Amino acid sequence: MSNKEKMAMIERGLDPIGLKNNVSPPKPFVSLKFGLLLVGLGLGLLISLFIVRGISVDDDEAAAVYFGCLSIFGGLGLIASYIVEKNWLDKQKQDPGL
Repeated sequence: MSNKEKMAMIERGLDPIGLKNNVSPPKPFVSLKFGLLLVGLGLGLLISLFIVRGISVDDDEAAAVYFGCLSIFGGLGLIASYIVEKNWLDKQKQDPGL
């Protein structure tokens, strides 16, 4: 914030330091992150269902297959979100006009 902006806020009776601390940075990729996480969890659940039904896994082992696939595909969804965010931010650094 420039000095002129701070002075204008003080003239209006606002506290520039208090406003600066209360503002949270924008989080544009939260929806993308949760969306890809849920897609990954859904794919993990679907694939684990095919594995359990196709191989005829016992009930005790089926829980491990479900949790394993959910964890792997949920993690892959978060990694995909990170890659998309990183590519977008790199493009923004190269061409700020986008």
